[in-house]
Amino acid sequence: MSKKESRQQVYTLLVEVGRNAGDGLPDGATGAALMCYASGVDEAEAVRETVAILKQADLAPLDVSGYGTLDERLAEGHDISDDERALMARALEENSVIVAQMTPFFDKA
Repeated sequence: MSKKESRQQVYTLLVEVGRNAGDGLPDGATGAALMCYASGVDEAEAVRETVAILKQADLAPLDVSGYGTLDERLAEGHDISDDERALMARALEENSVIVAQMTPFFDKA
């Protein structure tokens, strides 16, 4: 039998999180933006898996913006680095969610 071709794809997601006890965000941060690469058979599944994993990590997801698959992003003219491609490949290989970058938010006083 031949190996069934995986329907999994990797989606680029930007997740905005608020504060939660034990979230590990820096003192004084009001939340953060997380750039994630998540595998799923469709974007909805990738979003659900990402939100579930972030909640397990004591983060408080507020909003998720999807930027599509690698092919969709390339078609839109996005410049995607080799490092970013490697993280996407890892997410697909491991059937996982990878948080590639975290940018904390701070109120300007």
